[in-house]
Amino acid sequence: MQRNPRQTNINGNSIKKIISYLLLLLCVPTLIIIGNSVFANKKYSFISIGIAVIACAAFFLSFEYGRHSSIKLVLTAAMTALSVSGRFLFAMLPGFKPVTAIIIITALYFGAQAGFMTGALTALISNIYFGQGPWTPFQMLAWGIVGLLGGILSGYLKKNKWLLLIYSALAGILFSMIMDIWTVLWMDNSFNFTRYAAALLGSAKSTLTYAVSNVIFISVLLLPTGRALERIKEKYDI
Repeated sequence: MQRNPRQTNINGNSIKKIISYLLLLLCVPTLIIIGNSVFANKKYSFISIGIAVIACAAFFLSFEYGRHSSIKLVLTAAMTALSVSGRFLFAMLPGFKPVTAIIIITALYFGAQAGFMTGALTALISNIYFGQGPWTPFQMLAWGIVGLLGGILSGYLKKNKWLLLIYSALAGILFSMIMDIWTVLWMDNSFNFTRYAAALLGSAKSTLTYAVSNVIFISVLLLPTGRALERIKEKYDI
């Protein structure tokens, strides 16, 4: 019996997608947990580079090689540069930045792997200016997961604007919750639920500001950016 080439291709893509998700959801947190024991010795830079490599590997697993893939890579790199620039431009306004909105938009139009890579590389590259440290891997993970989930849920988020706005707000809360794990580890080099709860309460105001800013930026940027990306995708059949 002959196999349907299209069905075989779909199955192959599904397997690659599963592998890429496993890389991001299992390997990245594991790398951070292992690396936490050596942060004091300035080894966090190796952990950050490791996360970047994993993010890129997952991204390259997500598409077939060819001219269209090259265009997708260039566009994802451009969105990463835009995200980094947005963080620079709003440096004077803590908690009010377009970074998460740009990462989510990237995920909506180019997939979960592209969303994770954009989020992770945004933290790594922009921290060349803002300062690298043991917090960098946590920022890479936090923004990466925001992009990953945005891509996984893209089918629902693109159809329902209110759902997208809710996700944008929740993304700000998720980012803060992951970063507060770092806050607790920085205090005592070990995780304590009581201190974690205190850290969440202490950062509630900035978390709320960030959640609101995400909603504002996604509302402003989605339509013009989305239209531009859709035209490019149609032009090059991505």
